[in-house]
Amino acid sequence: MRRFLAATRYIALIPSICIFIAGTALMVYGAIESFQIIMHAFEEEVSSKGAKTLLLSAIELVDLFLLATVLYVIAIGLYELFIDDDLPLPPWLIIHDLDDLKEKLIGVVIVVLGVLFLGQVIAWDGTRDLLNHGGAAALVIAALSYFLSLKKKAKE
Repeated sequence: MRRFLAATRYIALIPSICIFIAGTALMVYGAIESFQIIMHAFEEEVSSKGAKTLLLSAIELVDLFLLATVLYVIAIGLYELFIDDDLPLPPWLIIHDLDDLKEKLIGVVIVVLGVLFLGQVIAWDGTRDLLNHGGAAALVIAALSYFLSLKKKAKE
């Protein structure tokens, strides 16, 4: 029974592989979209409206790549937690326990929220209320930052 339970940890390969494939697909999609945006930028007439559209597209690409990175970090983190803790990874990506994975994810989520709000600001048409979006993003970022600070204090 003990061997069986120990072997069940390999079930975590399924989500790890699937999340890795999803993240890779998003990265490839983002690369293709990048080339399309660049090609489209040279086809359009140069104007301030075109520049704003290009900037908004670039911010959306950043958001896409950040989400792909989140999936990559989750996939690597699950693999490290359940399968192999000794992967040759950069120090910032080493995950030894669930708290390490949560810290990495929270950090990326904070950046994603910031980028999403920046996209809203650039796409703002003057009619929508950005204060609600900004306030909600700020509250979530503040709560997550506070959570991270408590975790760091607890470690010390």
